[in-house]
Amino acid sequence: MATPGKVGVVFVSHSARIAEGLVELARQMAPSAALVAAGGTDDGRIGTSFDLVSSGIAEADSGAGVVVLCDLGSAILTTETALDFLDDETRERVRIVDAPLVEGGVAAAVAAESGDDLAQVVSAAESARGAGAELAAVDVAPEPSASAASPAASAHAHSRTVTLVNADGLHARPAAELVKLASTFGPKVTVNGTDAKSLLSIMSLGLTKGATVEIASDDPEGGAAVDAIAALAESGFGEA
Repeated sequence: MATPGKVGVVFVSHSARIAEGLVELARQMAPSAALVAAGGTDDGRIGTSFDLVSSGIAEADSGAGVVVLCDLGSAILTTETALDFLDDETRERVRIVDAPLVEGGVAAAVAAESGDDLAQVVSAAESARGAGAELAAVDVAPEPSASAASPAASAHAHSRTVTLVNADGLHARPAAELVKLASTFGPKVTVNGTDAKSLLSIMSLGLTKGATVEIASDDPEGGAAVDAIAALAESGFGEA
């Protein structure tokens, strides 16, 4: 169901189970965003469906725009055909994004949850290009890197250093909570030098329990954002 004022995200896959699973995954980080699965054919076989994609776009569209991510080339063709049948006004606010279905979809969902506009949600999804290898490396690494665990000393207008106390560190859900909070502030904030508004960049740091985190901003107006994010981290993101 469309969420008023928020961009919707549609997952188009040749498998209904894959599309539904991606919505379930993204929903953990974006509980109120409009996330719609459009997988498989009308009769449940492997393939794509013009009708399911068309209805998915309509379901996700609140008027703020819709981002569509696809798994294979023929899914893109089906989606492009569905767009051809939309009226001009609706078509103008639907974007097919060339990005990895999982990483791009999760990033788009979190941006939509944060209330970002269509261009920002598209940019969030596109930021996932090439991010899969980085996140895979984090998943298999037994320990965070020294640079991730110990931020380099530097001068900032505002800076707080905290130690992660929640059991799993900055895994997907806490990282999403951090990004959503950072997105409510105008000034740029960094976490160990990484943009606090980029979900995939934050997750790629591989920060685990006990890691030291520097939350900083060079913006003179960034103090409130730094303090809020530091407080969230100190609280254990509700998991400690």
